[in-house]
Formats: sequence, structure tokens, C-alpha cells
Amino acid sequence: MRTIAMTFGVLFAFDVSAHDAHSGWRYDAFCCNGNEHSGDCQQIPASSVRIIQGGYQLTLAPGDHRLVTRSHTFKFAQDSTRRSKDSEYHLCLFPDENTPRCLYAPDMSF
Repeated sequence: MRTIAMTFGVLFAFDVSAHDAHSGWRYDAFCCNGNEHSGDCQQIPASSVRIIQGGYQLTLAPGDHRLVTRSHTFKFAQDSTRRSKDSEYHLCLFPDENTPRCLYAPDMSF
């Protein structure tokens, strides 16, 4: 995405990077820390997601996400979850495996 900003009468243009999901749509820059090569966002198995009252519970094991090296359980509120554009669940972890930044959930979960 190209962003244009004017500061003190000088016009600047710069790219705000995000990276693409495997199926081709783009994660939000905030979710992947604006770094397309960070590897912090990826699809996760639907079997690791459970819909609970008010949101989602994720139970991840090593291999469910490239950054996960041990078991984790995370909860996301429904109103903080973003819509997945490919009917799959995607999780962004940043700055490390202990910090879930964004969960993308398919429309059927909304």
C-alpha cells in the first residue's frame, strides 16, 4: 500500500508493507508488524480453534504456527478478531510466540 504524507510543505511517498496470506490476500500491517518477511502471520489449523462465549480460544502445539515451540492457549474477544478472507483461521504472533497480535477468523465464525 502506498502512503503519501505532507510535512512542512514537502510531499513524501513511501510503502507501508504487510505480507500476503498463502491464499493471496494481505494481512494488515499492524498484525505483521509491517514486515513482509517476518513470518509472524500464518494460517493455523481449524482444529486448534474453539469458539467460546464472547470469542475464541486457541490451543496451539509446536507445528501449528512456525513460531510456536511449546504449547500455548490464547483467548481472543470476538470484537478484536479480524475477518479472514479465505475461510481459514490465521494467527499473527509478535514480537514472539508468547504474544498474540491478531487472529483472523472466517465469516462463519462471526
